[in-house]
Amino acid sequence: MSKIDETPDFIPVRIAVLTVSDTRDLSQDRSGDVLVGRIEAAGHQVAQRHIIPDERELIADQLRLWCANDAIDVIISTGGTGLTGRDVTVEAHRDVYEKEIDAFGTVFTIVSMQKIGTSAVQSRATGGVANGTYLFALPGSPGACKDAWDEILVKQLDYRHHPCNFVEIMPRLDEHKRRK
Repeated sequence: MSKIDETPDFIPVRIAVLTVSDTRDLSQDRSGDVLVGRIEAAGHQVAQRHIIPDERELIADQLRLWCANDAIDVIISTGGTGLTGRDVTVEAHRDVYEKEIDAFGTVFTIVSMQKIGTSAVQSRATGGVANGTYLFALPGSPGACKDAWDEILVKQLDYRHHPCNFVEIMPRLDEHKRRK
């Protein structure tokens, strides 16, 4: 069973939050607010926060820009993971990924099933890695952001989480680029 080992020091990570929406601004961004609050409460740093429209190229460009920024370790987007024509966040993430974290979407679905039942099939939450940066695309509802953070990300982004976590392998995410 997974657990937190309080013996080692906590290692804060720098997280960028991207809200994808054609209609929201910061004053209406409840999902972004949920993520920022939880990130800070966990002891991590919010490195940047933006809202951009549901445009695949704009989303992918922002993800690439943040992946190239050494001051950002993790990117969490919210919104645009549904099934409608304007929902292109997942495609934009996959345009950027070097490797997809397939089990992230599966675990998110399991967590969601416990909260919203079979409606969880409508989400296309995804995770991946690009340029040594973790990327996660979450649905746009505050509840989904709470579930993803509280049940998955808060644990995986804590170096003290055992048996394994995302933070402990961060230094090796781009090791293939250093090989001769």
